[in-house]
Amino acid sequence: METTVLWQPAIPDRYTTMTDGQLVDAITARKKELGKDVVVLGHHYQQDDIIRFADFTGDSFKLSQLAAERVKETGAKYVVFCGVHFMAESADILAPQGVQVILPDLGAGCSMADMADFDQARDAWDQIHQTLDQSGFKGRVIPICYMNCSAAIKAFCGERGGAVCTSSNCARVFEWALAGGTEPRRDDEEIKILFLPDQHLGRNTAASMGYDIHSDMCLWDPKDTGTLGGCDEDAITRSTFVLWKGHCSVHKLFRPEHVDQVRADWPDVTVIVHPECAYEVVQKADIAGSTEGIIQHLHRARSGSRWAIGTEVHLVNRLCREAATRGVEARILSSCQCLCTTMYRIDPPHLLWVLDNLAQGKVVNRIEVHPQVKRWSLVAMNRMLSLAAQPAVETPREEPAV
Repeated sequence: METTVLWQPAIPDRYTTMTDGQLVDAITARKKELGKDVVVLGHHYQQDDIIRFADFTGDSFKLSQLAAERVKETGAKYVVFCGVHFMAESADILAPQGVQVILPDLGAGCSMADMADFDQARDAWDQIHQTLDQSGFKGRVIPICYMNCSAAIKAFCGERGGAVCTSSNCARVFEWALAGGTEPRRDDEEIKILFLPDQHLGRNTAASMGYDIHSDMCLWDPKDTGTLGGCDEDAITRSTFVLWKGHCSVHKLFRPEHVDQVRADWPDVTVIVHPECAYEVVQKADIAGSTEGIIQHLHRARSGSRWAIGTEVHLVNRLCREAATRGVEARILSSCQCLCTTMYRIDPPHLLWVLDNLAQGKVVNRIEVHPQVKRWSLVAMNRMLSLAAQPAVETPREEPAV
C-alpha cells in the first residue's frame, strides 16, 4: 500500500537558514506572544527540539483529550499538533466547535493509517458479509479500528456499530464487541470482529485473550487482486477475527533475533515492547504494553535493573536518559534506525512558520474533518470511552502478551 503524503508547500527560506538558537528564541517569543490562544501538543515520538516547546506530551488520543480540556479551560483558539495527520484529525474531532487544529507539516502522515481507506474497508465489509450470508451465518460482524487510522475509517466503524480502541484498551474493546457491542449478544449468536488497520495489535491482543492465531484469525489483504482479500471462504467463516493487513513501519523493524541478541548481551534484561510489534517478537518479550505503559514501567524500574525497549527511538532515548539518573540501564531493542520518519517532518522551522502566521492572523495547514465524518468518528470514540471504568490490560509475560 503506497503512503499518501499530502503536499506541503515549501516554507520561506529564512526559516530553514536560521540557527538552532535563533529558532529557539523565535518560537519561545511567539508562544509567549500568542499566550493562551494556542496549545502546542508534542507526541512522544517527536524529536527533542519539538518536545521542548510542547504544552503537553503524550500518545495521540491522550493528547487530543488534553487539548480539548485545555481549550475549554483557557478559551484557546488554536491547537498546533506536532504529530501526524490522523492525530490532528482526532484532535479536530474532540475539540470544541470553532477551535482550529493545525499540523505544522502536511506531509507528516502515517503509513499504517494509509494502509486502510474507506473504499477498501467498504469493499471488504461487503465481501465478508456476502460470504457469510452464503454460509448461513446468522451472527454479526463488528468493526473495530485502532486509533492509528484515518477519521474516515473511524467513521466507517462508528456507523456500523463498531468502536475505536487504543493499544492499552484493545482487549477491553474486543471483549465489548464479542459480548455484542451496542446490542447484547444472543445465546445463539456468533460475533466476528473486523479489525483495522494494524494486524499485529489485533493478533497480539486476540492471542492474549486465548484465541489461536491460526484457527481463530485470518488476514485480509486489501491489495490482493483476487477475492476475499487473499482469504478463502472457510477462513472467513471459521475465524473470529478478520485482521487487516496493515502494520507500523517502525515496530515492524524489531525482530525475534533482536530479543535473542539482547538476552545474550544482558542475561538479566527485561525486554518490553509495543504490541504493534510482530507476534513472534511479543512472544519472546517479557512485557508488551502501550506507549504510556512502557513509560510507566520504565519510571517504576528499580535501580540496577536492565531494560531493552522495543519502540520508537526518540522516545527510547528520552527514557534511557531519565532512567540513567536513577541507576537504571536501558537501551533500544535494536540498533537499527527505528525512527518514525513522517513524524520527523515536524521540525522547528515548520513550527515557527505556523506560529508566525497565527501571530499575523493567518491560519495555515488547518486540519478539518467533514461534519458527517466527525459525527460518526465521535460515536466510535465515545463507545470506547464508555468502557473506561473497566480495568486496564497491561500484560507481563507470565500471561499471554498484549
